[in-house]
Amino acid sequence: MILDPVHWLALAILVALLGAVAVGRLRDPLRAAQSGLAVCGAVLVVVVIAVSGYYLGSATGEPRVSGRVMLTVDELNAPLLPLVALLHFLTGLATPRTKVRRFSAAWSLASEAITLATFGCPDPWALITLLAAGVLPPLVELVNRGRPVRVYGLHMFLFVGLLAIGQGLVQPGPEGGVRAQSAAAFVPLVAAVLVRCGTVPVHCWVTDWFEHASFGIGLLFVAPLTGVYAAVRLVLPVAPDWALEGIGVASMITAVYAAGMATIQRDARRFFAFLFLSHASVVLVGLELVHPTSLTGALQLWASVLLGLGGFGLTLRALEARFGRLRLARYHGLYEHSPALAVCFLLTGLASVGFPGTIGFVGAEMLVDGAVDANPWIGVAVVVAGALNGIAILRAYFLLFTGTRHASAIPLGITPRERIAVLTLAALILGGGLFPQPAVASRYRAAEQLLEMRQSQRNSPAPQ
Repeated sequence: MILDPVHWLALAILVALLGAVAVGRLRDPLRAAQSGLAVCGAVLVVVVIAVSGYYLGSATGEPRVSGRVMLTVDELNAPLLPLVALLHFLTGLATPRTKVRRFSAAWSLASEAITLATFGCPDPWALITLLAAGVLPPLVELVNRGRPVRVYGLHMFLFVGLLAIGQGLVQPGPEGGVRAQSAAAFVPLVAAVLVRCGTVPVHCWVTDWFEHASFGIGLLFVAPLTGVYAAVRLVLPVAPDWALEGIGVASMITAVYAAGMATIQRDARRFFAFLFLSHASVVLVGLELVHPTSLTGALQLWASVLLGLGGFGLTLRALEARFGRLRLARYHGLYEHSPALAVCFLLTGLASVGFPGTIGFVGAEMLVDGAVDANPWIGVAVVVAGALNGIAILRAYFLLFTGTRHASAIPLGITPRERIAVLTLAALILGGGLFPQPAVASRYRAAEQLLEMRQSQRNSPAPQ
């Protein structure tokens, strides 16, 4: 019971919530940032203990309400929870003093608590409640910054409303399972997932979000791919094949479209937004194929995207802190001033597209293999999206770091705290690429569990 994973996870969520309240009462922004970073570090340690307890086989006492599990640590979320906590910690660690007024440590902690609770929740209605709560801190961020909220607010209201309507049309089945009351139950659920993941044509909220939010808060909201988690918990186990095929087709179109758009962007934030849209859609394509190989690859790619794309966003954020909003319309020649950031930019970007030797390589290969087995055209689309994303990342690298010399009278090198973040990301990305077997084995077990759950739901008798 010392390493009971669920109890430690609940403690991590509680620490983050209490930390958000305490940090929010501090008036000095620098002190608030330092205190918030300390709380993020404590949350990361507790989450690592929780996940370690799970892999060591400690007994779990899962909290239940009316016999329904409210919080769990399982094969699906065990690798994702520490990555979410690590991303929050590295974001706070890499925040320069000049940006502490724009990056709210209190709201970051509140968002972290909600995200950890969301990723640990298997119950449909509790999960929907947490997903609805998760859209509030970003909304407060926009309001506090005096930015327009209409686009974001309308899309998130649509997302939450569709989730509630769809789940309301799904009724409980035998032995805790669920069974569709009608085919119409899955239309709102599928639509909600597509809205949250920014699938075309409901993708404009993502570019609008990055345009108006601070880069740190914007990154923390999208990088965990919360919409993908909603799809795995709410749609994948119970949806009919046609619903999954609909998600797959829409995601495939979005993956290629967004990757193509990323190659022509002139603003760095819009470039990152389209890069995120393409990666999220590729992961959705693998999940909805319901093929063991592609599902394993998608789950592995999900973790690598969270790490690689999260680190990529942090690198762009660090560059913005030095040079302001970046334009991809000319060469900047920043390599001589920030070589470490240039290396991190290239490493994290290529890791997110599955470059050999990085954490995303095996996942991308398995996803492509599974997609080709299921449908050759889907496999071709996934390859095209990956190639375009790689081209977009290399184009951005050359525009930002090469082509000319940048004159500056002040030092622009990497800070010690940013160096820690860069080395941590590099170690995880390269370590996961050189020794992928433990992660792949974990993702395969998670894929098997999801497929078994889906099969058991499909075989359960319809309600009378």
